[in-house]
Amino acid sequence: MGIQLCQMDVRPHRQSLQMKRLVDILVAFLILALLWPLILLLAFLIRLESPGNPFFAQTRLGCGERPFTIWKLRTMRAGTPHRGSHEVGAESHTRLGALLRGTRLDELPQALNILAGQMSLVGPRPCLPSQDAVIAERRQNGVFAIRPGVTGLSQIRGIDMSRPADLAQCDREYMERQSLALDLRICFKTVAAVLAP
Repeated sequence: MGIQLCQMDVRPHRQSLQMKRLVDILVAFLILALLWPLILLLAFLIRLESPGNPFFAQTRLGCGERPFTIWKLRTMRAGTPHRGSHEVGAESHTRLGALLRGTRLDELPQALNILAGQMSLVGPRPCLPSQDAVIAERRQNGVFAIRPGVTGLSQIRGIDMSRPADLAQCDREYMERQSLALDLRICFKTVAAVLAP
């Protein structure tokens, strides 16, 4: 698998970007190699609770505004409209789905997106093609120059897509400061937030 540099405006050194991609591939491979039984078990439990495909596929915008299909474990009832998480009420979640979202286990299949080079472990969360305000702000801030991530700086700061300007500015800050050390801190804070009571 070749190392593709998504960045159009490469501020960090090229070697740093290559190292980030190698770390992404390693972590994604370990997730799939070690946790595939858990992913299959969760898919089985999702299917028992709610009819429909236990896996959820949705079009998102990636680097360069290229659309790609993101993979997740389904947390909502079948037939729920494809909208941003902040636009869908809690009543749309299944009981198991609420637990999966709270622990972020629903995002384990995104390891496939990382291996495919569509996502990184850390970066701006990918938006829907219909989220015009988010897209406009991200264009203005050059955020589409980097791969989207499973988690990111805006997530640990509690900024979601209901605040497009704040989100894009935070994503821009990450883009300008990105480093393996920052990625590690973001991952640590993401795990800490999940484990917090």
